[in-house]
Amino acid sequence: MDTTLVEKAKQWTKPPFDNDTQQQVQQLIDNLNTELEESFYKDLEFGTGGLRGIMGVGTNRINKYTIGQATQGLANYIKLSFPNENLKVAIAHDSRNNSRFFAETAAAVLSANNIKVYLFEDLRPTPELSFAVRHLGCNAGIVITASHNPKEYNGYKVYWNDGGQLVPPHDSGVIQEVRKVDFSSIKFDEISDNVEMIGNEIDEIYLEKVASLSFNKSSDLKIVFTSLHGTGITLVPKALEKVGFTDVTLVEEQSKPDGNFPTVDSPNPEERSALKLAIEKATSIDADVVLGTDPDADRVGMVAKHNDEFVILNGNQSATLLVYYILSQWKETGKLTGKEFIAKTIATTNLLDEIADHFGVTCVNTLTGFKYIAEEIRNQEGKMQFITGGEESYGYLAGDFVRDKDAVISTVLLCEVAAWAKQQNKSCIDLLSEIYVQFGMYRENLISVTKKGKSGAEEIAEMMDNFRTNPPVSLGGSNVSILKDYQKSVSNNLSDGTSEVISLPKSNVLQFVLENGSQITARPSGTEPKIKFYFSLKSNLPSASQYDSVSKLLDNKIATIANELNLN
Repeated sequence: MDTTLVEKAKQWTKPPFDNDTQQQVQQLIDNLNTELEESFYKDLEFGTGGLRGIMGVGTNRINKYTIGQATQGLANYIKLSFPNENLKVAIAHDSRNNSRFFAETAAAVLSANNIKVYLFEDLRPTPELSFAVRHLGCNAGIVITASHNPKEYNGYKVYWNDGGQLVPPHDSGVIQEVRKVDFSSIKFDEISDNVEMIGNEIDEIYLEKVASLSFNKSSDLKIVFTSLHGTGITLVPKALEKVGFTDVTLVEEQSKPDGNFPTVDSPNPEERSALKLAIEKATSIDADVVLGTDPDADRVGMVAKHNDEFVILNGNQSATLLVYYILSQWKETGKLTGKEFIAKTIATTNLLDEIADHFGVTCVNTLTGFKYIAEEIRNQEGKMQFITGGEESYGYLAGDFVRDKDAVISTVLLCEVAAWAKQQNKSCIDLLSEIYVQFGMYRENLISVTKKGKSGAEEIAEMMDNFRTNPPVSLGGSNVSILKDYQKSVSNNLSDGTSEVISLPKSNVLQFVLENGSQITARPSGTEPKIKFYFSLKSNLPSASQYDSVSKLLDNKIATIANELNLN
């Protein structure tokens, strides 16, 4: 065991750390096992989703002290960024274990630094925090959440005054200030009068804004909704009712907020198992659609009835339906002027680019992470109007009053898509098939390779290095025509030897583009111990009747490429 690491841990066995923390750390030192190393080998840093980790003692864990350190650093950075201002910060939290405690810890630290705090009285969806930051004129916002991670995790997301998550230079600026903070200098005072509780009054204003995005105020659509023990239960049913969806059945077993997520292995709407109870409920009552939100209600999964079966849509398919529907409605109502845009991430289906082009709307591509879409909304203010956008990981947004992915808005509008299809005697799959016939069929999949701990991080780095130095020449029987390296900001055309500069911030992402426009993207996760491979294969779809056969063909090709990349 590294003696430097042990010495680092020993600092936690004396003040300013409390007795309980001291005892837990001493036990780790006495056992001298891998848990000690995992708890102290590094300090938690902001990734694409902020600060996130396993709860426990240590510098690499989420606890009172790492939350306090992050908040003290944030307070220092806010004071530097907004000198001579009356500073304000809004705070929300999800249903996870200790989330309320961590939210109150952050509130106490900020108030001790003479910063006004608006603290939600109880759990609330993350997007409502984004809205509250701008609505209340705050300098920043904090959400205590670990999104869809397992129950052992929690996290800390910071929002800037535009309502979006931290982007450069503020993300690195906050980290620099956090690193300067000695644990003994954190002001762990009691919550003071400088902390104001907020709740229903913000809910009502936010829900009115959500309702203003609706195109169809009434429907006979039969909906099953599950909040997966998270915050979606607080606002999604109200939002659906507000726009006319009255036939909504809740999955009662999952409606109570619970940080142990007792009915699921993982509260992730991307996973079929998380929606199992909801699909069973939908089958028993013959519902039209199932919607399920993750614990902090910024992402939503959709299941649609088709030919008496319930089909789970992936994030790209839901995004396709959402974008096509919204742009169709904008065109039909004469709202398109040529000065609108949608936004998506580079790992999200290029079908959205084609749909946007069809409607005469610009499609802006950003790095992975919804914070970059929020940044683009801010950059385009006064130039182009943001309509909608999304990313393949089940996060979507419409309108610009929220600056993060929003499952409350998305649930309402995805239900409208299903209702729109139903009015035409179609299912969502029928609608998708028609879109594929028009633009070409895209088949996507995500394969994640988990590599835990310090050794896992080293393995992931080695995998990316190998792909850079020895990129595949062909995949699935098709030549790789373009290699995009976002870390080196270069796109190399392997056919003619030319290259182009990629005008996005540097990021550890590789893309292999095949001759027919299909692409495979490799990217280490910023919030989980994983390296992710995003597959997006393209083919012609001559008719809707061939949807199943072409889907199977592309699925087989994805499996072949995964084998070639040694991902199985």
